Amino acid sequence: MVYLQLFLGFALLVAGGEALVRGAVSVASQLGVSPLLIGLTLVGFGTSTPELVTSLQAAYGGFPGIAIGNVVGSNIANILLILGVAAVIMPLSIDPVSFCRDGAALAIATMLAVGVILIGSLYQWMGAVLILALLAYLLVAYLSDRATVAASEAPDFPESTSMPGPIWIALGLAFGGIAVTIVGARLAVDAAVTLALLWGMSETVVGLTVVAVGTSLPELVTSVMAALRRESGIAFGNVIGSNIYNILGILGITALVWPIPIPPQIAQLDVWVMSTATIALIVAVVAWRRIGRWTGLVFLGAYAAYNGWLVSGV
Repeated sequence: MVYLQLFLGFALLVAGGEALVRGAVSVASQLGVSPLLIGLTLVGFGTSTPELVTSLQAAYGGFPGIAIGNVVGSNIANILLILGVAAVIMPLSIDPVSFCRDGAALAIATMLAVGVILIGSLYQWMGAVLILALLAYLLVAYLSDRATVAASEAPDFPESTSMPGPIWIALGLAFGGIAVTIVGARLAVDAAVTLALLWGMSETVVGLTVVAVGTSLPELVTSVMAALRRESGIAFGNVIGSNIYNILGILGITALVWPIPIPPQIAQLDVWVMSTATIALIVAVVAWRRIGRWTGLVFLGAYAAYNGWLVSGV
């Protein structure tokens, strides 16, 4: 039954990811904003819903390792695994102007996460600061994107992803895709956690690996679908938006609802792996203005090595 649950979860993820990408691109086209902005907001935040639910449940249940490890592990997986897979499928071209804004926001969010984790506990006032930072970023991203689109030609939307008709149909498809991917991820995560605990993995390692990858499955499927449709903005924006939201939104909301201590392992190693992955992403984009196949392979190799180290230390 556990393996059947895994299969059903993955089937729902694929179907939901396809619907989400089609709906999101159509929403961007009809609103006159870039696919990147939709990837950063609607897609990135929507696919991060499993991380939010998981961290809140874990914090309330007294499992700080899973609550914090889920966020840190998801950000590591988003960069090294998801961008790695998407780039191997199709090299991702990055708009350097937009990345100056979003890369800076990601760097600031990552530094805030490092500071919070090194303090040793997640307090309510920290949550308020993180949420205010998220709201400020959203405002800046929206205003700058509208100005950029207005000053240039309309964004190019492939005919295969365009959807004629009222915008509520596209929104319904996008939110429906998010809902289906979340249900699929929940089924897959529950089954995977059951198997991992039976195999003797610790709570923190389960949070950093199985739960982090499981709750990142919506991002993985959505970015892969976007890459197959040559929608670099959706694929890349999905990951960047999700990482920003994971730190500023999920950690912020979790702290406001249920302040928790930081597990020592995360402060000693995992937050530094997250920071290194973020720096590697920024350097790659600044140097080449793209995430190519070789960069994707390096990211995948680094992620495999990191998880191998975690599992071997159980």
